[in-house]
Amino acid sequence: MRRARRVATLTSFKVVDVLEAVERLQSQGRDIVRLEAGQPAFATPARVVEATRRALAEERTRYTSALGIEPLREAIADFYRWRHGLTLDPARIAVTTGSSAALALLGDLLIEPGDGVVLTDPGYPCNANFVRRAGGEPQWIPVVAEQGYRLTAAAVAGHWRANTVSAWLASPANPTGAVLDADALGELAAEVSRRRGTLVVDEIYHGLIYDGPETSVLEVAADAFVINSFSKYFGMTGWRLGWLVAPQAAMGDLNTLAQNFYISPSSIAQHAALAALHPEVLAELEARREELRCRRDFLVAALRELGFAIPRVPAGGLYVYAGIDGLADDSEAFCREMLERAGVAFTPGTDFGTHRARQCVRFSYTEPLPRLELAVERLRLALAQR
Repeated sequence: MRRARRVATLTSFKVVDVLEAVERLQSQGRDIVRLEAGQPAFATPARVVEATRRALAEERTRYTSALGIEPLREAIADFYRWRHGLTLDPARIAVTTGSSAALALLGDLLIEPGDGVVLTDPGYPCNANFVRRAGGEPQWIPVVAEQGYRLTAAAVAGHWRANTVSAWLASPANPTGAVLDADALGELAAEVSRRRGTLVVDEIYHGLIYDGPETSVLEVAADAFVINSFSKYFGMTGWRLGWLVAPQAAMGDLNTLAQNFYISPSSIAQHAALAALHPEVLAELEARREELRCRRDFLVAALRELGFAIPRVPAGGLYVYAGIDGLADDSEAFCREMLERAGVAFTPGTDFGTHRARQCVRFSYTEPLPRLELAVERLRLALAQR
């Protein structure tokens, strides 16, 4: 079979590899504590379920506008007004089939073959593949635990090359949970602008910040591209719905790309998302955030007792990024060993880059507290028996 050369440049998404290994063990009857994926373990809010039933009963099952239904785009704009005090024109918002589709759209919109895109290492692994798919070159900037894994304007300036056209970053970040405040975001935006580049900020873990204020880059850089999703804070991973905020000048091209890539987002998911933005549901989600904070605090303390290195408590997101120095020297082998021996699934650092990747692993704290306690006890026994 002939295949395009670009496919050979792509890397697998190792968390999905782990997920598939877990499902094989579960099919054999094994009980696995699943700390590998960022999938909040909460039931879908009742109002969202009812809105889905109503949309089906009313046969709202046809194509919509490629950029999403107007009521949802308006509701997202209202969400920014309530959450950040921002006035956004709904015409600048594109509803997408998950934040992955938003990343794909931006890759094709912004990147020419040979262009460089600055990315953090560690960082969300799919970003590099979207850059490669568009013919671009991922350009890694190591971020370190001693600085809270935060990307700085000085680091961007030091790594910017002649072919660099864009910087893609996240706050809160995956896998580290690092959060950038308004000053840091403003400095990064100014540095990228000075270099006539484009700033893309992934904010899909907004709503899941536990320590300090939550700042959208749009508060300090109105022309930035912002990606968000209904998957994390809203807990709607399988609904595959996200959104993109873009400068008005980009919306015509984004509309054309979306029309050709996937025609339109899921109509049913869009009506469900409308209900997810209702104040009653948002109050429920805020209560869930407090539960996630408790899970984070328990897991960080327990992992430290087991010998994992966690210099700083992650300020946001769903993950603990932990060093394994003294426990193992290969994160992939360690994850396989603990999955088989302890029945606990987590993700190797090699999924997120190369900088100290074999010395780190990522735990998700999305499971209920009793399951996290079980995971810690299983790890304690497995480590003691080595």
